[in-house]
Amino acid sequence: MRIALLQLAYGEGADEPVAARAQRAADLVRTAGAGHDLVVLPELWSAGGFAAADWQDRAQVLWPDEPGLPEDPELPPALAPLAEATREIGAVLHTGSVVERTERPGAEGRHLWNTSVVLDPQGRPCARYRKIHRFGFGSGEPRLMEAGTELVVTDLPAPADALTVGLSTCYDLRFPELYRAQLDLGAELFLVPAAWPAPRVEAWRLLLRARAVENQCFVLACNTAGTHAGIEMGGRSAVVDPWGTVLAEAGTDQEVLSVEIDTGQVERARTDFPVLADRRL
Repeated sequence: MRIALLQLAYGEGADEPVAARAQRAADLVRTAGAGHDLVVLPELWSAGGFAAADWQDRAQVLWPDEPGLPEDPELPPALAPLAEATREIGAVLHTGSVVERTERPGAEGRHLWNTSVVLDPQGRPCARYRKIHRFGFGSGEPRLMEAGTELVVTDLPAPADALTVGLSTCYDLRFPELYRAQLDLGAELFLVPAAWPAPRVEAWRLLLRARAVENQCFVLACNTAGTHAGIEMGGRSAVVDPWGTVLAEAGTDQEVLSVEIDTGQVERARTDFPVLADRRL
């Protein structure tokens, strides 16, 4: 399976309108994503991961509130150009995440969520994940956003249908129980968009390998470059195999990682070193 991680760079949140940034991301999907089965963008690329002051203005209404996924919704400005691009290249696109606004509030009375949408090769939503662990220690995400409650493990459509995928976002990486739960639901590959800052990038690199090794899964992690509200981002997007080997890693600037993974490696790793069969708790 051929993967492209698009480590998008950008500056301060409001300096580039959502529509302009979405078009830039879509152009990158077209040029760098062509010929791949799965293309991945980073977390909150349209709003800025640390630009909380801009989130209300840059929030997106994905589709009318309803159970499940609509078959063919009219997508908002942050996603519509991406849907057009993925139709052109015929890949599955993980759109990173956006600030989602809903009409109905969540359990804590808020209307904003950190939401990932995966688009099939026809540009239609095929999976949605709302970030469960909100970063900010009482400010930022916990103050402004609802927490997701649903574990999302899914079989992506062709051509990215070789492995069962678990969805998570950035700060989720620090909570191994989430990935263990996804493993128990059949996950073989973890998709992790992020807006991880430079001062903690070594923790990012370590946690990516840990989640891969302990669950014998691939980890595909797409971080941002540039700055978010003056915070330098860490970059270092990476593809890690089930043994914890880093197959490819980006630098700190805007970059595209193009990697072909051997999907049979998950089964071989679990057969050759059957550590998961020895779990007791």
